[in-house]
Amino acid sequence: MGEAWGLTLGEASELVRKRTLSPTDLVRSHLDRIAAVEPHLLAWARTLPEQALAEAERLEKLLEKGTHLGPLHGIPVGIKDIDYTAGVETTGGSRILAGFIPTFGATVVRRLRAAGAIVLGKTATTEFAYADPAPTRNPWNPGHTPGGSSSGSAAAIAAGMCLGAFGTQTVGSIVRPAAFCGVVGLKPTYGRVSRHGILPLAWSLDHPGPMAKTVRDAALLLEAVAGSDPDDPSAAHRPVPHYAGMLGNPLGGLTAGIPDRYFPERSGAAVRAAFQDALRVLEGLGMRVRQVQLPACFEAGVEAGRVVLHAEAAAFHRDRFRARPRDYGPKLAALIEAGLLVPAASYLRAQQVRSEAMAAMRRLLSEVDVVVTPAAPGPAPEGLDSTGDPVFNAPTSTFGLPALGVPMGFAPPGLPLGLQIMGSHFEEAMILRVGAAYEAATPWHARRPAV
Repeated sequence: MGEAWGLTLGEASELVRKRTLSPTDLVRSHLDRIAAVEPHLLAWARTLPEQALAEAERLEKLLEKGTHLGPLHGIPVGIKDIDYTAGVETTGGSRILAGFIPTFGATVVRRLRAAGAIVLGKTATTEFAYADPAPTRNPWNPGHTPGGSSSGSAAAIAAGMCLGAFGTQTVGSIVRPAAFCGVVGLKPTYGRVSRHGILPLAWSLDHPGPMAKTVRDAALLLEAVAGSDPDDPSAAHRPVPHYAGMLGNPLGGLTAGIPDRYFPERSGAAVRAAFQDALRVLEGLGMRVRQVQLPACFEAGVEAGRVVLHAEAAAFHRDRFRARPRDYGPKLAALIEAGLLVPAASYLRAQQVRSEAMAAMRRLLSEVDVVVTPAAPGPAPEGLDSTGDPVFNAPTSTFGLPALGVPMGFAPPGLPLGLQIMGSHFEEAMILRVGAAYEAATPWHARRPAV
């Protein structure tokens, strides 16, 4: 079997269910892995080894009594440090919240624990999930960014420090770091997963979602946390499908749309080549691949999302920023200062333009099953002063569309690239189906960094 930390979530889940691998041994393996590689990568804001082992022992006793909580029983995960964890410090990567210990957990955290997942700790995030980088390094090359804002979650999974993790995406903070670190990232439809107990960046753009080693792993994590929530009015009252059970369906008869603009002109040479290879794989799987024309209001809609981001971030941080401006990082401070200057009429107009673009994208996605693009313009940039360009992810965040990022190959000198699969609202099953088929037909997801 090798080291347990090298398993996928699905593999470990099956071994735990069969009682071939105990939750305690699984957690110990990951804690040992953290001890070995964390000093080089800085993916964790804080770890909880004693709590994790105690929970593993509790879950082991349940198995001995014949109680199995499901596919996440005994599975070690990481939680982004903007998600409230009862009794555990949650700082959002900022000195502003140093020492803040929530009295309750985010809905995502409570549902994971109820499903049997074991929280190993809080993964590092950029400051309040914006652009001032976390200290985390990229496992494939520590001189390059891991992406952000879910920096620690992506790096921890890639380096084998947990079997799954949760991030959030307001612009590009799940799919982009997943691409840069060579893992799977799933940004669900807005409202598919509750935001209750998660520090907001911009509440009408924030999307919690899972990150994992494989598409099936991400599907299992999404199933555990999705659904309506009385504590979050924006959480959709829709049934949660059995996503993992729908992954094996063939792709014959499905159509993938390739945008006519915006993405091609921003893609680097390595990304363009890898993307063309990915399209050939999809065609080989039976999909029809054709160009689609993005709506005329597409770019205006994306720009409207920027206005919304500025205004809502400023509204959330206004009082703290006025009291402690020097304790904010320069990029977040600039965002807040700009947002404070946005007139109410401009914010409302931006929301109107955004809604029009969302409707136009719904119409486009009624003509094709998915829209496929690269997940980022290139591989992870060199240096740690930036988290990379979220330009390819901003549209799905702004329009609330589900997006799945899967490994798409490598660029010289060995940095991962990602494929982004977008779907209609609440069509996570479709993008997971396409992503799983592509993953099974390519070797990229099985490669791991040499750390």
